[in-house]
Amino acid sequence: MSFSSSSTGRGGAIGGAAFSPLYKQIKALLVQSLHAGEWKPGESIPSELDLAARFQVSQGTVRKAIDELAAENLLIRRQGKGTFVATHHEAQVRYRFLRLTPDNPENTQRAQSTILECSRQKATQEIARLLEIRTGDALIYIKRLMNLGNRPSVIDEIWLPADVFKGLTSEVLIHNKGPLYGLFETKFGVSMIRAEEKIRAIAANAQVADFLNVSEGFPLLQVDRVSYTYGDRPMEIRRGLYLTDQYHYRNSLN
Repeated sequence: MSFSSSSTGRGGAIGGAAFSPLYKQIKALLVQSLHAGEWKPGESIPSELDLAARFQVSQGTVRKAIDELAAENLLIRRQGKGTFVATHHEAQVRYRFLRLTPDNPENTQRAQSTILECSRQKATQEIARLLEIRTGDALIYIKRLMNLGNRPSVIDEIWLPADVFKGLTSEVLIHNKGPLYGLFETKFGVSMIRAEEKIRAIAANAQVADFLNVSEGFPLLQVDRVSYTYGDRPMEIRRGLYLTDQYHYRNSLN
């Protein structure tokens, strides 16, 4: 297989970021607090006024920093309620990592997953490079089948660093009723905040064709993903094989 991937705390915004715009410095401090777990996924953060007092800057500077974090889906604004840490248990965040969209807008049935395998492996040189670990380090390997609209549509292969995801077993995955990234967030304290993907067209081999109920050689979309948590640390390698005869891969470029 082959993949490719393209400080201070509560005081003023000082130090190594001194040459950045002030709102960028505040943004970096807020990300540090998110990384440290000061505010958990789903929790509200302090008001703009309180944050302005904390960092000794104007409320407008704080607002601009929060606006960028909201645009990056790290924070979510709720009218009349405040600003909250994004969580993969919310559809707004959950589905930004699943770009497969039905050709028929009325076909919006929820994805259903079947775990085919969960085992331990040793990191190959390529996987180790992408996860920034050592060759031979322990991994957790997951293979699952996703049904979209009651039809087998996606096969995912996932590689995770075993030292971070201790206790992740087939039983845990089978009993999980929410999104996989939501499980990572809640049980293992890992929030996936961004990903890099490489996409290509391939032909289904015999095994994949059997899982997806298509003929061997059927055209598929292969999506190779590296997902990152805070600190730009890679936490997941994923290869997805997608049926696209009734779905398409949708992306928004801003």
